[in-house]
Amino acid sequence: MNREAWVYVDDEKAGKLIQGEDGFVFVYDEGYRSSPAAQPVSLTLPLSKDKYESTYLFPFFDGLIPEGYLLEIATRKWGLSPLDRMGLLLRFGKDAIGNVSVIEVKDE
Repeated sequence: MNREAWVYVDDEKAGKLIQGEDGFVFVYDEGYRSSPAAQPVSLTLPLSKDKYESTYLFPFFDGLIPEGYLLEIATRKWGLSPLDRMGLLLRFGKDAIGNVSVIEVKDE
């Protein structure tokens, strides 16, 4: 199952997060990365032209998902598995706390 999301920093499209069969990839948008005002999504994902790869959801993005009681309510209400970290991120990433938001890529 492939799923993709745009990652925004301060309402600017900063990059794309992709879940594929082998794990996750995050890559910065070239236009964003070359902007003098560009900020990294997190300290663990510094601005780079190289893609970041991981077999699990990057800890920064996982940290945007609700925990504890809120996670329990969310998984019951929307029928999501607590193990479907990308699904949870796509559901809650748009309104995450801070200056980063994650929005599912719809058919373009």
